[in-house]
Amino acid sequence: MPPVTINWSDLEIAFERNSPEQESFLDLENGDLLSIVEGEPDAAARRAKVSNNPDRFVRVDPASSREQYRWMERFVGVVQDQALRERLLVAIDGKGAFRRFKDVLLAFPAERERWFAHRSELLHLHIQTWIEHMQIQVANPPPWGQVTAHEETADVPRLTHTGEAPGEILRRQARDLLDEIPAAELPTALVFLQFLRERGTALLLGSGAAEASSEASSADQDSHEPTGLDHDTSGEDTTAE
Repeated sequence: MPPVTINWSDLEIAFERNSPEQESFLDLENGDLLSIVEGEPDAAARRAKVSNNPDRFVRVDPASSREQYRWMERFVGVVQDQALRERLLVAIDGKGAFRRFKDVLLAFPAERERWFAHRSELLHLHIQTWIEHMQIQVANPPPWGQVTAHEETADVPRLTHTGEAPGEILRRQARDLLDEIPAAELPTALVFLQFLRERGTALLLGSGAAEASSEASSADQDSHEPTGLDHDTSGEDTTAE
């Protein structure tokens, strides 16, 4: 088959999307992506088209949730700020890891952008490796160029599992800090904690439906494996989860 001109933008989205209800196939004749979404009216016809042309369509293998979780681990392993690294270690431990990781980075815009760059590079490497493995001849190079695989982080830090949930670990750490605060400073600390509690309650009351939807999405993703954290252009816990 002659070299194919690939729609790189659509291919990148297909690789980033990790949904059990949707499959994507690369058309080796025109470089477009054909997606099959379970439950849609044309799903059967699209699947028949793929089945009847096995040499024309190649199934896209998205980066699995497990693999995208390793991307998070590698990123945490090279975070220089020790306090942030420890917070991220707590965040990625256990169910809901991608959502918590995303929430922590919201307060650190520079590190958040560095995470997006880190994740994009690994996603592009995943695509490049897949194309080489499938022996697809490409007529147009990808806009991000050739990606070089970096050596794996030698020692990714891990949490010592104590049976505590991540939230309980943070509460215990907060109590330890309170024990070290001079008595004269405790009124100020209590006022600030009261402010945080009231703000959290206000947020919950103001966005209950959105939060419930987000929790449901995260739970669905976490039910089959930890999904990658999505960049703002896709949709999270991409699922990245």
